[in-house]
Amino acid sequence: MIREPLAAGMTRHWDVDEVVVDTRTEFQHLVIARTSQGLSLFCDDDRQSTEFSQLTYHEALMVPALLLADRVDRVLVIGSSEGVVCQMAVAAGASVVDHIDIDAQAVRLCAEHLPYGYTLDELALAEKGEGPVHVRYIDGYEYIRTTSERYDIVLVDLPDEREEEAQHNRLYGAEFLAMCKALLTPGGVVVSQAGCQTMWRNTTLIRMWERFNEVFGTVAYYGSDEHEWAYLFGRADEVADPTALMVERLPGCGYQPESIDDLALVGNSIPPYQVRHSLA
Repeated sequence: MIREPLAAGMTRHWDVDEVVVDTRTEFQHLVIARTSQGLSLFCDDDRQSTEFSQLTYHEALMVPALLLADRVDRVLVIGSSEGVVCQMAVAAGASVVDHIDIDAQAVRLCAEHLPYGYTLDELALAEKGEGPVHVRYIDGYEYIRTTSERYDIVLVDLPDEREEEAQHNRLYGAEFLAMCKALLTPGGVVVSQAGCQTMWRNTTLIRMWERFNEVFGTVAYYGSDEHEWAYLFGRADEVADPTALMVERLPGCGYQPESIDDLALVGNSIPPYQVRHSLA
């Protein structure tokens, strides 16, 4: 059994039918196990993705960014070890996808054991830089801080920001978001996994909503109606109605989602009450 912490005094228990991998990488405790949701990835006991729901999660993260960005040619992905969003970016027309992940062992174990995302052969090519996806195992914060590259989409997909000290917390701060914004091409988009929208677990989401509104001229929200996660999208410039723009562009998107349509884009674009009123 895996005990996943949800919030103060709340824990979710996962029955495990089979443990496929149980290891401690240089950066985290990683488990790949077979659960009622199929093969499932856990990092430090937090569920990251499952065979059953991963497409819904990854489409909610990537599709609004594909639609909000004026171009989808050069994409930067920080984290997201499974590689699913990189594949979506290529399907949408990206010619370059730089995938930066600090944990090489985690990425390789995902490719070896998960039935979604990279295969081992695809990852091997990406590690060599052969093809549109280039995988590099370095610190995402340092890459953002030092690179001179420019991107149409900068996507950050990491475990939740922690209340306690954690290495990845700095990739949620306003300073980091401003560095991401500085890498954008005109009309480019920064997207981040922003936390959970439930009122008993929304601390991270409220913080990120405040930070995005501090850093970006346009902020769009997408709260998945079939998952428990919310995502924020920022453009440096001002767009009068980002949701209408995404709906308009959906039919022509090179990647056609299975879990998002025009009504989902409209219906899931309003942040929860507590989040919206945090700026008051």
